[in-house]
Amino acid sequence: MKVGILGGGQLARMLALAGVPMGLEFVIVDPKPDACAAGLGRFVQADYTDAGALDELAACDCVTCDFENVSADALEALADRVAVRPSAVALAAAQDRLFEKNRFAALGMDTAGYAEVNSRTDLGSAVERLGVPAVVKTRRMGYDGKGQMVLRDGEDLELAWRALGEHALIVEQWVEFDFECAITAVRTADGDMRCWPLSRTWHRDGILRLAGSLAVPGGLQAKAEALVRRLAEDLDYVGGLTLELFAHGDRLLANEFAPRVHNSAHWTIEGAVCSQFENHLRAVCGLPLGATEARGMAAMVNFIGRMPAPEAWLKLPGLHWHDYGKAAREGRKVGHATLNAADSAALKSLAPRLEGLLDADLLGELDSALGEG
Repeated sequence: MKVGILGGGQLARMLALAGVPMGLEFVIVDPKPDACAAGLGRFVQADYTDAGALDELAACDCVTCDFENVSADALEALADRVAVRPSAVALAAAQDRLFEKNRFAALGMDTAGYAEVNSRTDLGSAVERLGVPAVVKTRRMGYDGKGQMVLRDGEDLELAWRALGEHALIVEQWVEFDFECAITAVRTADGDMRCWPLSRTWHRDGILRLAGSLAVPGGLQAKAEALVRRLAEDLDYVGGLTLELFAHGDRLLANEFAPRVHNSAHWTIEGAVCSQFENHLRAVCGLPLGATEARGMAAMVNFIGRMPAPEAWLKLPGLHWHDYGKAAREGRKVGHATLNAADSAALKSLAPRLEGLLDADLLGELDSALGEG
């Protein structure tokens, strides 16, 4: 079976690494000549709307994406010729933050307060209603902290408008959460759906730095699964889907969703019976899903900007190393490492060995979270 992938970044790379042992072949389309998935299938360097590239994808058995900001028009045209999973409708639903929040509200999900902003007057009115601090974001094309600013006073409003005012914007109320988390699910075309354990997540400057399959307060797993199921069924979704959440007491507030495999669930490669990457491929190819149970506990660290020297990391028992083969660049995700252990106590016992490898504040928060387990 041949799978087409729009996008040739690390997510496409990990999809291909999961699919090759399954006997799958890949056609990967990306405009960048140094796309890190290029060596794992037939690579087509072309724009996502290029007619020749779309012809190559149309000759595949199915097509998927490694990021959501692909032209919905191109996907719709492609869908007339080959199965596109998830659908163009599902991807388009995640491309605009205002539409995304409106969908959450329509589905009865709790969210932070938010407001549409199309003018400087709108911005002032939104902050007056929602209060400060607040976050202003571009409605489209923002990721990993790009296209957003925190508003703390009137001076910040002016700076934000100068920086972002040429775009359609949304202002979101600041959330005083207990912790961030994400639920990753996979769903087939006939509605079979499974979820992995909640991922605890930690961000810095809008970029995910640390995630893991750590213990969460009782009841939140079931609530998160109900929310992601509601969303997946509404979108008639096929493939892997992640819903990012804020936990506050016994409440979960929907923040955003990703219609693809997701960074917060990279720990599933070694930490679950069947990874998000293999199960995404199973779903889009019409194959039975694999089990999503965790194998003990796992903590995953993102490497941002450049890869560290591996020697100290590889001395850790249960450590798995992932170098994406990308050139170093500030703010760029270039690799990750996952630390696996039998349970919370075993993982906590390894935490002191991360001193000097993991930022001290993140290590402290990880250690605290493991103590809760």
